[in-house]
Amino acid sequence: MTSIILAGGKSLRLGRSKALQVIEGKSLIQWVVDRLAILSTEIIIATAHGEAIPCSSAARIKTVADIYPGKGPLVGIYSGLIASSSSQAIVVGCDTPFLSVGLLEYMTQLGSTFDVVVPRIGKKVEPLCAVYSKSCLVPMQGLLEQSELKISELFSMVKVKYVEEDEINRFDPEHLSFFNINSQADLERAGKLAAERG
Repeated sequence: MTSIILAGGKSLRLGRSKALQVIEGKSLIQWVVDRLAILSTEIIIATAHGEAIPCSSAARIKTVADIYPGKGPLVGIYSGLIASSSSQAIVVGCDTPFLSVGLLEYMTQLGSTFDVVVPRIGKKVEPLCAVYSKSCLVPMQGLLEQSELKISELFSMVKVKYVEEDEINRFDPEHLSFFNINSQADLERAGKLAAERG
């Protein structure tokens, strides 16, 4: 299994690189890598310019640059999938330190007959904590070339399995897998959560 970490955002709201912010002595991206390394032999970090982000792991880590610069998360997923040695990949943001390994593993087990496996809580879909197959590459390329950058557009073109709230709650009742860092307040909350959980 391959995991793709999206680290190409501009971090406009936080004003500095999200991936390198530290909670409990560890960078956000290292928190993410440590979770994913439990499930993955290969971790791909997709960044805007292909710059390496310092982190360590037992899994093989490689960095790729966005193939179509400036096209948001969709191009990060696309670029990571192209570089992936697996037919499907877990995709997450670099600023989600509390990923549930159990939930991710459950989603990978559902993935063999679907193009995308994605959590959904009510009407809110979580496309940056999902499993994508290489079968998404052709429709993704079409969207990117048309500058149609909404990931939701992809979902109307491929076979999607939605993981509903009752399934999510079995692994992650607090839905912390979807808590990402956008502001200083989020960073402070993450620090408190990390301290509480040891």
